[in-house]
Amino acid sequence: MSEERPIEYWLTDMDGVLVHEDVPIPGAGEFLEALRTSGRRFLVLTNNSMFTPRDLRSRLLASGIDVPERAIWTSALATAQFLADQRPEGRAYVVGEAGLTTALHDIGYVLTDRDPDYVVLGETRTYSFEAITRAIRLIDAGARFIATNPDPSGPSQQGKLPATGSVAALISTATGRTPYFVGKPNPLMMRSALNRIDAHSESAVMVGDRMSTDIVSGLEAGLRTVLVTTGSTRREQVETFPYRPTRVVDSVADLVEVARRGSFD
Repeated sequence: MSEERPIEYWLTDMDGVLVHEDVPIPGAGEFLEALRTSGRRFLVLTNNSMFTPRDLRSRLLASGIDVPERAIWTSALATAQFLADQRPEGRAYVVGEAGLTTALHDIGYVLTDRDPDYVVLGETRTYSFEAITRAIRLIDAGARFIATNPDPSGPSQQGKLPATGSVAALISTATGRTPYFVGKPNPLMMRSALNRIDAHSESAVMVGDRMSTDIVSGLEAGLRTVLVTTGSTRREQVETFPYRPTRVVDSVADLVEVARRGSFD
């Protein structure tokens, strides 16, 4: 019966759903156009904290996919919002890129390595041993440990890359302190995205390619979920998980008519 409820709002992952690196997935442009023409509000979500929404819009445009800057929600933005709610105008030592530092600056945070309230770890392709060592010492001195997402690895054209979760594990091993991860699969990321577009979980759907992050976080936030098999999780792997998505489809191209109708049937 839950599938029969109208779909008014859409959350969708980016990598593995709309693009592979910089290559568009067939049907992604048509899916987003169907959402636009039907007037349904949507957000493109990503655990990648390296880039600002403006950067990601430019990247998607280069792939032929047009997503407004305001319709992109990153783990960096969700982390900044979380910190603004927890400790307004605080101080943080950041290991990360412009997407994270810009988000923290925008909420009024001071970025410093002197007595910070938080050590905030995000994605970067240039992890520095010096910066990681500094983070470890600041956590030992009492700074709270936050990370944008728990993803252990990420893709590249050359193969797998270590990501935030792997570096967080290194810091945790050295300090004995585990971080609070804000991004998926934390349903907090879903809730912050829903609030961003004034959406209700009962009439929203999450589209993702990874059962262990996209689908479980959508499920725990009370959304219907759709797994596309163009990314991390293969169709035959779904049965190995103790939870199921509402639907499994081959790709986002199979959701174009659903987006137009606003219902699965």
